[in-house]
Amino acid sequence: MAIGSLARRKASTILSSRYLKYSFSLSRGFASGSDENDVVVIGGGPGGYVAAIKAAQLGLKTTCIEKRGTLGGTCLNVGCIPSKALLHSSHMYHEAQHSFASHGVKFSSVEVDLPAMMAQKDKAVAGLTRGIEGLFKKNKVNYVKGYGKFLSPSEVSVDTVEGGNTIVKGKNIIIATGSDVKSLPGLTIDEKRIVSSTGALALTEIPKKLVVIGAGYIGLEMGSVWGRLGSEVTVVEFASDIVPTMDGEVRKQFQRSLEKQKMKFMLKTKVVSVDTVGDSVKLTLEPAAGGEQTTLEADVVLVSAGRVPFTSGLGLDKIGVETDKAGRILVNERFASNVPGVYAIGDVIPGPMLAHKAEEDGVACVEFIAGKEGHVDYDLVPGVCYTHPEVASVGKTEEQVKALGVDYRVGKFPFLANSRAKAIDDAEGIVKVIAEKGTDKILGVHIMSSNAGELIHEAVLALNYGASSEDIARTCHAHPTMSEALKEAAMATYDKPIHM
Repeated sequence: MAIGSLARRKASTILSSRYLKYSFSLSRGFASGSDENDVVVIGGGPGGYVAAIKAAQLGLKTTCIEKRGTLGGTCLNVGCIPSKALLHSSHMYHEAQHSFASHGVKFSSVEVDLPAMMAQKDKAVAGLTRGIEGLFKKNKVNYVKGYGKFLSPSEVSVDTVEGGNTIVKGKNIIIATGSDVKSLPGLTIDEKRIVSSTGALALTEIPKKLVVIGAGYIGLEMGSVWGRLGSEVTVVEFASDIVPTMDGEVRKQFQRSLEKQKMKFMLKTKVVSVDTVGDSVKLTLEPAAGGEQTTLEADVVLVSAGRVPFTSGLGLDKIGVETDKAGRILVNERFASNVPGVYAIGDVIPGPMLAHKAEEDGVACVEFIAGKEGHVDYDLVPGVCYTHPEVASVGKTEEQVKALGVDYRVGKFPFLANSRAKAIDDAEGIVKVIAEKGTDKILGVHIMSSNAGELIHEAVLALNYGASSEDIARTCHAHPTMSEALKEAAMATYDKPIHM
């Protein structure tokens, strides 16, 4: 495929057809009045702020409305960024405890200074939020701090954080309000003993016992943070597997790795009730299929059962925006809702609830509004679990390929046979490549390793351009690097690896 062809695909935003209800094309033109915007974005998270900046770069008069008072949304303020800061800090502590001595670095003692760790996290968040405000000023995006709700398809009433109210008008309005924590029946999150991921990022002391409800990416990442710092972590999951979207073979290796880190799992288990008793929390559990109840005590319970679209108080009913049963806004291939001039992106529409997916939505949506072509392929959005080792994937799992009835080959390569991984004494993990048997076209790549989230993007690019496993195998990779494991796995897919 020629370079740049992705950007030239006709009507090139690719959304799964089962998510699309409206196929008509909408164009309302651009505003000419001084008080009316070409684009108004409700929400300043990864999707919203990126959409606002892109709109301004395309010459559109743009206003972004954000209720939090700081830009970046859940991801930057209480999600992706602070969690990665704590994951890194806790990993450094864990390495100092368990690995430094074997590398000849010795000291008499090491201890956790939790306030200092939290301060480093907060410093990173504050710097990045200020950075986005700087980008708004640079690109001349008008920033309104407050809670926006629709008065009409072209007017948004904003209750400002200062206590006032203002009306923002726009020819095109993009809903980018993100998602919120999914609650469980009969369970009240107080962010002290029973916490969401937000509370788990701000604990003032290390819990002796932490129970995580939900074995998804967020639960396992936060469980890893506190487990490294000394908590006894138990993960309770209703399903039979952790991270059900992960490739089955990689998932099994991943669970074994976490268990070696002393993380305990109670799978096929239902949480019946959670009660706060004094300074502890008591959970009543029973088998998912029914049976005898048991109890489990913890100092802190993290509820990590997923996320739901956040559209509360927007006034969608007032202007007639249609949603599905899950509360997601229905859009067409141009991100347009059923109401002319109203668009939606990110977590409030179907598709992966990921910050980078929302960013791509934002760029593509604005490009369509500006009369250009956008492109997002939800089948090629990478997913990463930022534990140690990390797990990163793109494309199909082996289970999905089997279900499609496609003849395929699998090539695997362990990091135990990778020279860089051995040299740095961090060789746990594997690369798995799945390719169509007849054409050798890569269908999926799955990596479990240190920095898998960085290694996956070679595979993302390969899948975007329809590459074969032989294409990767015949591409020269620097030595010694972790990325050579992907080359070797590709070699194992169409032929044989060299170093195994």
